[in-house]
Amino acid sequence: MNHLAKAREVFDIELAALKAVRALLDKSFARAVEMVVEALKQRGKIVIIGIGKSGNIGAKIAATLTSTGSTAVILNSVDALHGDLGIINDGDVILALSYSGESEELLNLLPALKRFSVKIISLTGNLKSSLARHSDVSLNVKVPKEACPFNLAPTSSTTAMLVMGDALAMAVLEARGFTQKDFAKYHPSGAIGRAMLLKVGDIMRTGNRNAVAAENLSVKEALLVMTQAKSGSLAVVNARGKLAGVFTDGDFRRHMASNENLLVQPLKSVMTPRPICILENALAVEALKIFNERNIDDLIVVNAKNEPVGLVDSQDLPKLKIV
Repeated sequence: MNHLAKAREVFDIELAALKAVRALLDKSFARAVEMVVEALKQRGKIVIIGIGKSGNIGAKIAATLTSTGSTAVILNSVDALHGDLGIINDGDVILALSYSGESEELLNLLPALKRFSVKIISLTGNLKSSLARHSDVSLNVKVPKEACPFNLAPTSSTTAMLVMGDALAMAVLEARGFTQKDFAKYHPSGAIGRAMLLKVGDIMRTGNRNAVAAENLSVKEALLVMTQAKSGSLAVVNARGKLAGVFTDGDFRRHMASNENLLVQPLKSVMTPRPICILENALAVEALKIFNERNIDDLIVVNAKNEPVGLVDSQDLPKLKIV
């Protein structure tokens, strides 16, 4: 078997495993979500425990939960019995990961956990295991087989745990009404932070770089305005200064082929009415979404009175590092 064939086989095995675990989802998942939401509502937290590869997956689940507003911490199963149990408070939820459900370190920890007023949610591939029996809710992550040729190395099973953790985190996020603005608060740095925290007003072109012209201005004069602004588009306004349309260099080329008198025509006869626009106080990520969904190069920015106050040029976005 060549390397590419082996890679595809691993993908196929793990995809099949995820489909199998998806089919096992039942009301236990809903109960787990409700437990977590209730604990967080009472200012509790999620304490995640696991050994070996399961522990590694637990760290990723904790990171996802925390970054989406659900406070989660990792408790080392061995150190817990030597003082680290102090991290647990009544009202917390314990998320215990063990595919076999018989990991000795976790089972040794259960009696100590039971001394607290906590709920235990387990992710295991064996609902008859000791861990499952001592849990308030068990989420079944049993997979048909591992991707390992010896069916030994945790591969499909850890992938299933990871996806189950993601599903739990996203369901909790939605149940708690977590918003894009909340997400931005927890990601103030990097590309995500820039895109989520910046407003359109922070990134738009203004002043002499924002081409605006009255609808009665001739196309020839409008081209001069666009050239001075070094812009490929121009916001067209009516007599009250409200946005009436847009005129782009693309519009000019299209009309030029069929209109010999184009240069003396007023903008209102050749502009595109009711153009796509965005409010200046909208998040920059909303502008990015419009660029991704619509085939446009420039986005007109308006204020609450529908007056053009700026322009977002798609070519500026890479420089601002929000794409």
